[in-house]
Amino acid sequence: MIHARFDIGRRKCEADLNRPIDISVPLSPEGPRAWYVDKMKITPVRTAQFTGSVAEGGGVNFRDIFFNPHGHGTHTETVGHIDREITSVNAVVRNFFFPALLITVSPAKSDGTETPEAAPGDLIIGENHMPLREKLTGFEALVVRTLPNTRERLSRNYSNTNPAYFSPKALLHLRKAGIRHLLTDLPSVDREEDGGALRAHRAFWKSGLPGDAKATITEFIFVPDTAEDGPYLLNLQTAPFENDASPSRPVLFPVRFTD
Repeated sequence: MIHARFDIGRRKCEADLNRPIDISVPLSPEGPRAWYVDKMKITPVRTAQFTGSVAEGGGVNFRDIFFNPHGHGTHTETVGHIDREITSVNAVVRNFFFPALLITVSPAKSDGTETPEAAPGDLIIGENHMPLREKLTGFEALVVRTLPNTRERLSRNYSNTNPAYFSPKALLHLRKAGIRHLLTDLPSVDREEDGGALRAHRAFWKSGLPGDAKATITEFIFVPDTAEDGPYLLNLQTAPFENDASPSRPVLFPVRFTD
């Protein structure tokens, strides 16, 4: 048995590292996509002298992969997503374990006050959906599972569907509460079409609070229904791409308070 002991605020905790809950969505041609990208492709290398497929007579499988980290599968992104300077995920994520809180929310229809881009019928996750600041004390990460939580989202094409999104006030609230890592099962924290405003991204990364440059947003996760809302230890694993976004594998470990 392997356990990790740490503190959340002033409370002592223990995480069971033998019970990982992988909340990533695999990168696959059959996986989810958004932003009007085609399906990702995995193809054998083929030249006059070589075939990178054992099934086609080659000695090894040797394949090229074509994908977009923002448009295919679970990915983690930095402020470089909205800056002129490409801030690399590989440079920002240097610690990999964080106290995390999992919550489940039902996006609500917009009343037109959350963000200038909101249209009637838009589904919004607003500040009222977020835990109060005192409930977030000691947590560095917030994992947001949205309803309905169907397995269809593991293969859905979100392009031109105007999925639910966050209000800027909700994300500024999180930063003020000390959250530096936000994880969501939505393809973006912003509206699909907003004229490039990206107000929720900017509220999270341009809050003017300490830690803005080290904050991350992880999108396209999938949290199984068997994971109960509450505290976890998050292991945020990112591929070492030098880019503003990278494929990632966030893993949750159940936590119990020991004091």
